[in-house]
Amino acid sequence: MPNLVGAVLQDAQDQIQGLTGSAIHFTGSHDLGGQDRNQVLDANWQVCTQNIAPGAALTPGSRVDFGVVKLDEVCP
Repeated sequence: MPNLVGAVLQDAQDQIQGLTGSAIHFTGSHDLGGQDRNQVLDANWQVCTQNIAPGAALTPGSRVDFGVVKLDEVCP
């Protein structure tokens, strides 16, 4: 698992798909801004946290989840 904190959500998702040959096609994300917003346009969100530590192995069964805020917001 790469360190994707600070990345645009869409880029983070693309990187996971590329690294796993799309074995992990879906990644989850949730709003850290406290507003429970949906990430409809992933290019408008930045990654603040990730549930799998950088350097950890990714397997087809890995469930990747990113904590995100809008690009113009500061990570909590």
